[in-house]
Amino acid sequence: MTHFNRRRVLFIAAAACAAPRLAAAAPLASWNGLALGAQAEVHLAGLDAAEAAPLFAAIESELARIEALFSLYRADSALSRLNRDGRLAEPPAEMLELLALASAAHQHTGGLFDPTVQPLFAYWAGVATGNAADTQAQLDAAALVGFSRVAFDMGAVTLGQGQALTLNGIAQGYATDRIADLLRAAGMRDVLVNIGEIMALGAPDAAGWQITLPDGNWLTLRDRAIATSALGGTMIGGVGHIFRHDGPIPADAAKAVSVVAEQAAIADALSTAAAVMSGAERAALAASGVELIAV
Repeated sequence: MTHFNRRRVLFIAAAACAAPRLAAAAPLASWNGLALGAQAEVHLAGLDAAEAAPLFAAIESELARIEALFSLYRADSALSRLNRDGRLAEPPAEMLELLALASAAHQHTGGLFDPTVQPLFAYWAGVATGNAADTQAQLDAAALVGFSRVAFDMGAVTLGQGQALTLNGIAQGYATDRIADLLRAAGMRDVLVNIGEIMALGAPDAAGWQITLPDGNWLTLRDRAIATSALGGTMIGGVGHIFRHDGPIPADAAKAVSVVAEQAAIADALSTAAAVMSGAERAALAASGVELIAV
């Protein structure tokens, strides 16, 4: 099965730029790995590798648990079982929390952020990898898009007839938040987490964590999250991993959009939607209080 991962154009500068400014008594421990199909890394200021080892083990365990919930590429994940059966009884609390965040982003973006695009994405992915284009099949897939038809509470998550979810536009941000919460609960205060999206807690020095943006400029981040989405981040057969389900992508869509927010999950979802917005739609989103940077 081909994996269509959300590739990012935002890079952490912490290891290269923050570490040299730390005093010898303030080490920087770093972890690198894979999470939800993307490269991931965590930097802990003030710990050496031996001191950080138990925390890094806890991070790996938590990421494995999140994969078991939200991976589209594991047949036994909670998300895969929901898509297969159309209903998931007694859903995990994390599933309900993530769906609530997705619903908020759906409303805030006028429906442009919609996890029920999975059947339409599957159609385009099939075309990109060799299936013949079929107008009726495309229309049938598009008709399944509609997050308002998804019902969820503590008893069950229920999809509309024929619907399926992808959480690729928000799950990496959610994982970033969960790891940041884990480290905060362990007493860590100066942390940089990148599980596909970035959360900066505290700072390695007075300046803050330095993040490079897609245009090469720098952003100093402290106690905030940032996510970046780009239409050309992953291209398979000329089809992008981010698309607009209600029509063509506007001619003045940005090449990349970064969103800064208190939660990485929200930044992730809003940046995904903003990547397919027109200039006027991005301006309206910014006017609503969303901090975004478009290039």
